[in-house]
Amino acid sequence: MEPLTIKTPADVLSFIGHTLGFWPKESLVCITLANNHVGATLRVDLPKPGTEISYAKMVAGYLSHDTSAEGVLFAVYTSEPRNGDHKPHAATIAALTGALAERGLTIREGLLVGDQTVSQYDGDPENGVRLPLSATQSSEINAEFVYRGSTIETTNRITLPASTKESQALDAVEHRVAAIQGLSLWDAMEQARTLWTKMLEAKTYPDDEQTIGLIANLQFPAIRDQLMADIP
Repeated sequence: MEPLTIKTPADVLSFIGHTLGFWPKESLVCITLANNHVGATLRVDLPKPGTEISYAKMVAGYLSHDTSAEGVLFAVYTSEPRNGDHKPHAATIAALTGALAERGLTIREGLLVGDQTVSQYDGDPENGVRLPLSATQSSEINAEFVYRGSTIETTNRITLPASTKESQALDAVEHRVAAIQGLSLWDAMEQARTLWTKMLEAKTYPDDEQTIGLIANLQFPAIRDQLMADIP
């Protein structure tokens, strides 16, 4: 397979979208770099206010698993507008910069991805270059991935099939999804793994409550992937 060369912000966003398989929303995406080659790609939801330091340490910990990494490129995907010198999620990026530095990693470049445009995260808010997101459609990286059969979905949310049962079960799943969204990532993950372990070790079929909980947990890609990894 021919190597791909990333030259522009549009190429970066195309690479991220095709690597993840969907267009991130309210997310932080980090890519490790070494010798001008890309390494691991990580996407996480943006943190809640007041949790930036613990969040940054968690992200830096994940990225440090790439032992060949020398630097990091990040992209903040958010609908929050940039007002003058105020940069969305500035506290998060400041905390991340420090957490990465503790592990010997530096930030090479940062992008701010809004609903319509992409710009340098630390660029001049008045005179900095902003590219329309539509530029990703004509980027060389996007063309190459599409040629290889790759697509970018608009969301990573799993769509539940139409239920033939009463709507009460669907309502219960949606209620549980909302409850999980109110938890921290760690609490939600721990709760899901506890349920999953109990179901795997049981010698009987799961009851309705367990099934609803499992379906709700599988709506979150990070939890879903961890549960699949727990099977062995």
